[in-house]
Amino acid sequence: MFYLIISLLSLNLRGEIIMPPLAKKIPYKLEKFNDVRIDNYFWLRKRDDKDVLSYLNSENRYADYFMSDTKEIKKKIYNELKSRIKEDDETFPAKYKNYFYFTKYIKGKDYPLYYRRKIDGNKDEILVNANDVAKGHSYSHLTSVLVSPDENTLAYAVDFNGRRFYTIYFKDLRTGKILSYKIKNVTPNFVWANDSKTVYYVKQDSETLRWQEVWRFNILTGEHKKVYYEDDETFSVSIDKSNSEKYIFINVESTLTTEIRYASADSADDFKIFRAREKGLEYHIDDADDRFYIRNNDNAKNFKLSYIIKNENYSDKSLWKDFLETRDDVLIEDFDVFKNRMVVIERQNGLINFRIINRADNSFDYIKFPDSVYSAYPGENLEYNTDLFRYNYESMINPPSVYDYNFSDKKSLLLKKKEVPNYNQSDYETQRLWIPVRDGINVPVSIVYKKGIRPDKLYIYGYGSYGYSIEPDFNSTIFSLVDRGFAYAIAHIRGGSELGRKWYEDGRQLKKKNTFYDFIDITKGLIDMGYGKKGVYAEGGSAGGLLMGAISNMAPELYKGIIAEVPFVDVLTTMLDETIPLTTGEYDEWGNPNIKEYYDYIKSYSPYDNVEKKCYPNMLITSGYYDSQVQYWEPAKWTAKLRDNNTCNSAILLKTDMSSGHSGKSGRYNYLKDIAFNYAFVLKVNEQNK
Repeated sequence: MFYLIISLLSLNLRGEIIMPPLAKKIPYKLEKFNDVRIDNYFWLRKRDDKDVLSYLNSENRYADYFMSDTKEIKKKIYNELKSRIKEDDETFPAKYKNYFYFTKYIKGKDYPLYYRRKIDGNKDEILVNANDVAKGHSYSHLTSVLVSPDENTLAYAVDFNGRRFYTIYFKDLRTGKILSYKIKNVTPNFVWANDSKTVYYVKQDSETLRWQEVWRFNILTGEHKKVYYEDDETFSVSIDKSNSEKYIFINVESTLTTEIRYASADSADDFKIFRAREKGLEYHIDDADDRFYIRNNDNAKNFKLSYIIKNENYSDKSLWKDFLETRDDVLIEDFDVFKNRMVVIERQNGLINFRIINRADNSFDYIKFPDSVYSAYPGENLEYNTDLFRYNYESMINPPSVYDYNFSDKKSLLLKKKEVPNYNQSDYETQRLWIPVRDGINVPVSIVYKKGIRPDKLYIYGYGSYGYSIEPDFNSTIFSLVDRGFAYAIAHIRGGSELGRKWYEDGRQLKKKNTFYDFIDITKGLIDMGYGKKGVYAEGGSAGGLLMGAISNMAPELYKGIIAEVPFVDVLTTMLDETIPLTTGEYDEWGNPNIKEYYDYIKSYSPYDNVEKKCYPNMLITSGYYDSQVQYWEPAKWTAKLRDNNTCNSAILLKTDMSSGHSGKSGRYNYLKDIAFNYAFVLKVNEQNK
């Protein structure tokens, strides 16, 4: 056997036997509804405590020791992943007023450079170099690069530790100088008013991280003024601007309820309610000259499109006129409004379609796509008065392509297809499978593998929460597994919205276990079809990490290895603690455990609460110390409890990035190192017990 694991021991580079860390146990009583739970690892919540840091660092050392004999394969995989990146690359320019805007990547650099070029010129102007911004920082995320309406001032947001507190910077594009004023410790969500000197931004609570306030900032005077505060802790706020640039919207939302405030982008302090919140009513609006269009679910489970003429009573339901009604088999996900057209983003049978509506007479066409399994999504559409709709198209084997669809001649023009070095599309094939699960429902699965073979190793990914649909898109990294005899599958389980709103509702709150059952039954179905006979591996992150925790308790025998990235595994304790970031806003997703019915149901599947004496699979658990979504202590506590209860010699590793948050490392090269580590773990444990 090439790889050797002796019980739970590992060897370091000097050949010394290294024991896996054993976290101390300090019993802590948690009581609710006369139900007492004892948490031996509650003490790990003490952020920056020396014992906590010592434990996390010891887990990192152990993970490195365990993986020390994979140095060569990690290097090989990293080089493979890197070789599929066109290191010198740029996006296709997007037009906004007098300029084309685009980004470039330079060989050897982790971060992009943002550029613009005058429409009638040939000189490229650097707006901001994210590599320069990142200098001296172990983590850097630059986003929301927005030019003012007069195109003279640039604003962008940067987070330097991964906890998603950003600083907004401003640059005078006429002089090239960074302005002295900046906005610290806010979200990256902001918009420009039409005067090009006022910015409206969203501020979060410093402890719970709830997006709760909208502020106005004057870049000339440095004056800040609070515009709106949301006092209901189950709601959060965001801000955006209409495609016409005539309105600014404050979106006040919980998981299942919406309230929108609107104001002129010329004088946006006077925000008025469009329609007051009504439990269960979700809606989204956009401006279209004489009317507002409204995507809403008023007596429409899969949503419908309505409109209302301006200056009418927007809250009067009888004045909302429906023009695209709800359908049982089609989910209306979103829409984009242009001067003469509307593009409706629809999902049917798990796949996206673009319905192009002529606003003059409501006639419509669909953009036709060549593949049976694909991913499509709108691109950068920065202008309202245009004859073009930009969109992106890809599949699991077809690299991303950028198209412009012409509203007049109804034809799509290919602008750019992503170049993927060292990749031959004809070597692979992909298909959509439908696998029946225990309650008789057929669940879609997207799968890719080397052409002409039935792989005996299976790597399956899942998420299944928040109504978020996982697209069968192109991921160049997975071919390092596919080329080694793996099939890579995406399980489109309930809890997402792949098959409409009911698909989501059947995987949330008191039906959450359907998510886990679907994944387990899909795994069994794929094995029965001949996939994964020599090893099945599962991956999921965040709420997908909850999925990984659940299946490790419910069906550990199916999986040779599990990768749980920033996993949400201590569901019951977290959802009972309103001081933890994002808790109260999640009640509509998981249920409120202060109600006994939800308490009992969540407890019945919460991965941490259901760890018991049994043989667990090999597990790689990752975490970010500054994670704002899933606090680092959840995966840390779970690791300690798993190791204490594991009855066999499988490896259980915890790897905590001490300088990043929920999204892991920043930079395109560092990110690849994490993937290489994960894949090396899979290949190592695959050698066990051959």
